[in-house]
Amino acid sequence: MPTAADHPPTLYLLDGHAQFFRAYHAIRSGMSSPVTKEPTNLTFGFVGMILRLLRECRPDYLAVVIDAAGDRETFRSEIDPQYKANREPPPQDFGPQVERCLSILGQMRVPVVAEEGVEADDAIATIVRRVRREHPEMRIRIVSKDKDLAQLLDDRTELFDVHTGQVVTTEDLFQRKGVTPAQVPDMLALMGDASDNIPGVKGIGPKTAAELITTYGSLDNLLAHLDEIKGKRRENIEAARERLPINQSLVRLKEDLPFDFPLEQAKLGEQGIRALPVDALLETMRQLAFHRYQDELKELAGGASREARAELVRPAAGDDGHDREADGTLFGGALREAPALLPDTTAGDYRVLRTAAEAKAFVSAVRASGACAIDTETDSLSPVSANLCGVSLAHEPGAAVYVPVRSPEAKGHLSPDAAASILRPLVEDPSVEKTGHNLKFDLNVFRGAGMRLRGIAFDSMVASYLVDPSRSSHGQDALALGLLGHQCTPISAVIGSGRNQRRFDEAPLEVAGPYAAEDADIALRLRAALEPQIESMGLRKLFDEVEMPLVEVLAELEWNGIRLDPDELDRQRTALSQRIDALRQRIVESAPHPFNPDSPRQLAVALFNKPDADPPGLGLRVVRRGKTGPSTDQEVLEKLAADPEVDSPLPELIVEYRQLTKLLQTYLVALKAAIDPRTGRVHASFNQTVAATGRLSSSDPNLQNIPIRTEVGREIRRAFVADPGCVLIGADYSQIELRLLAHLSDDPALIEAFEKGLDIHTAVAAEVFGVELDAVTPEQRSAAKMVNFGIVYGITPFGLARRLGAGTSVERAAAIINDYKGRFARIDAFLQRCVRYAEEHGFVETILGRRRPIPQVRGRNPQERALGERMAINTVVQGSAADLIKIAMVDLYRRLPERFPNVRMLLQIHDELVFEAPEDESEAVRAFVVERMEKAMVLKVPLMVESSSGRNWAEAG
Repeated sequence: MPTAADHPPTLYLLDGHAQFFRAYHAIRSGMSSPVTKEPTNLTFGFVGMILRLLRECRPDYLAVVIDAAGDRETFRSEIDPQYKANREPPPQDFGPQVERCLSILGQMRVPVVAEEGVEADDAIATIVRRVRREHPEMRIRIVSKDKDLAQLLDDRTELFDVHTGQVVTTEDLFQRKGVTPAQVPDMLALMGDASDNIPGVKGIGPKTAAELITTYGSLDNLLAHLDEIKGKRRENIEAARERLPINQSLVRLKEDLPFDFPLEQAKLGEQGIRALPVDALLETMRQLAFHRYQDELKELAGGASREARAELVRPAAGDDGHDREADGTLFGGALREAPALLPDTTAGDYRVLRTAAEAKAFVSAVRASGACAIDTETDSLSPVSANLCGVSLAHEPGAAVYVPVRSPEAKGHLSPDAAASILRPLVEDPSVEKTGHNLKFDLNVFRGAGMRLRGIAFDSMVASYLVDPSRSSHGQDALALGLLGHQCTPISAVIGSGRNQRRFDEAPLEVAGPYAAEDADIALRLRAALEPQIESMGLRKLFDEVEMPLVEVLAELEWNGIRLDPDELDRQRTALSQRIDALRQRIVESAPHPFNPDSPRQLAVALFNKPDADPPGLGLRVVRRGKTGPSTDQEVLEKLAADPEVDSPLPELIVEYRQLTKLLQTYLVALKAAIDPRTGRVHASFNQTVAATGRLSSSDPNLQNIPIRTEVGREIRRAFVADPGCVLIGADYSQIELRLLAHLSDDPALIEAFEKGLDIHTAVAAEVFGVELDAVTPEQRSAAKMVNFGIVYGITPFGLARRLGAGTSVERAAAIINDYKGRFARIDAFLQRCVRYAEEHGFVETILGRRRPIPQVRGRNPQERALGERMAINTVVQGSAADLIKIAMVDLYRRLPERFPNVRMLLQIHDELVFEAPEDESEAVRAFVVERMEKAMVLKVPLMVESSSGRNWAEAG
């Protein structure tokens, strides 16, 4: 009789967006539902494809993978900012239909893999590699015609076109193209991909690219034997030589991305397609007027009765009872008024507590248990100004409650005061351990509602960040899908999106309540998934003593904000506008013809057209070409401005013009708009889970980007002022990364320089150039400073030469770097150790054991490996600096209220902390802050903090 080996199980991985676009363009007629009035051409084609796949292929396992990169940066856009830059946004009726398709897939219990910031091809590649390793007996069919995916083919992996039934195997690929799967990236690098804006070699299409790779075996070997190729083809390849490694990095799929793929959830089970929840699907097909598919569904289910079908789809023991519905918010479509398609969260034990008696009873039970998960719902994304709409609580997995405070039902919720009196004993009880997700937000929401959240112990967003800071998203929905295999209800299912969006307190409680309760439940379950990893990776101390206490510190900073003087902003705006107007006039006078300096294309004409052309230009030499003509970016203009052969002031004027217009719009205009009218302060967000090095960042507005090296940038800081009777105090770690480099490398020369309190750049210059300290020239000190600050970023001779400016050759810069490494041999040895550690372990660690995966260091091309080496070095040093300032922040947050209760910590900017203190206490506060910051960590070199105070940030910075 046949064995499992004769008929191995097959996993079908469906490239979702490829099928969405194919369905959309296959049926261009204006189909729409007579019931819901929504467009349906895409939905009709996609559902038909899925039913055909189920009917004809009878898959054992089925999952849909969609591109969830959205507008987020991916590693490819870091390699090439122009990657996919030519893509037009999808048609207006595309997104809502995708949401509908994802909803139908959720009804069918077909899991949808959607990892934020990850392209579908890379997700498919990662799944294929994992399944090959863990289930070598399984066959994989990738339902796609994407040529990039051909690199995944092997004896168990095929490409499959469900519409034609065509299968592509490794043998088919070789017969048609003459290449193996491993050679596909090299072939693609040569031919390029117009759809992804990857420029190939001019004149080389798919056929020629395949022939070249077949002949030479690989792209590297082709380039090594380029002299064997004749004529124009050789010239074209030579011209693209520098571009080709970039192309390789862009087209090669990532097979090691850190997300989970729950294979068992893709299993259709012994009942297979008979287990579909047909009644709900029939109702959906009726609403959409897909009459043909109603018959197909009945046939697929084998005509089972309603009762029989209900038995087939009843959750197994231990099932959480939720339909796995995809998050339909990726494309921002409007909320569809189709109640049958709303996520069935009510199947879980999620309850809405509408009365005081119910709320009191549950709060008592939670307090008796000693621990709970907690979450808030609000009417705004700004925690400082938001109104509390309700609170979710859970103290056992799979069950949660929602206590509404605001809702559209007049008698459906407690009043804010009544809810606060019931919830406060729990919220403010430090002995009840609180778990949540993004608790920083909840801290300030509760504070705004008159409660102080105490006893916070576990934030799953922070835990995820510590476990893997390179994870593309630490959002709750993404983690639930990746770690728990659970697809959360999308917020759009509750409040809608676009023009149809409503506030959370306007959503019906039968929809809002289960959504809110699910958040608390998922936070509890994420803790169970993440906490063992925190333990096993040795991150417990860092998590408990630094990162979790920091959540409260950052919430405090956001709540405090910093006062802005709107009159000063207006004064600077007027002065800067006048300066920009004067610059525009000088630009007009310097230009060969009138043009708009805000237009890169018109600027290129003015700079590079010949003087006798129409319109005339300066006739300057083109530095670099872009896609549409000569480049006029910042680097090009700076080169032209520094070129002694360019006798026109135009390039330099444009550089200054761009800098000033950016400052005007980005800061002077935007900062005034960011002032909270209730407080007169700007309340920026401080982000703990963004930078992979461990550094903090700020946003809304980004205060870290205010330039301090320019006169205008420093002037902007004058608009940040203290309250009347107070001053601002700035305390900044001096040369912290160099001091950490000395400590970590144990380099005696660098340690001695810091111990003696020498000017570190002069001391290093004396060592590198072999002169006495008093004989160091300004140029030598400048060169040493560039190397000092650049060494932890993997500075190259080319980069150093460019920073040192005209007159410094790449050869001279290389000699300076080599001399530095020779004089400070232990520093170079330490940097090499960082790289070797990353190569051996796949990650690096900071001084406190914070980890960052560095997969690039094991990359297959030199450019990617070089990037990984720089990341490894930078992370150890910069990440250790982040550890240090976080320790200082937590320490000061705890100690300041005891000594100086009227002092507020306001900002963290790079290595600087800013405080607001009563003027009569300022000197004592300043001395205390400096003392604590310098004692935050014991190193082999002394820590030094520079501080000052004043009425505004410019004086205190």
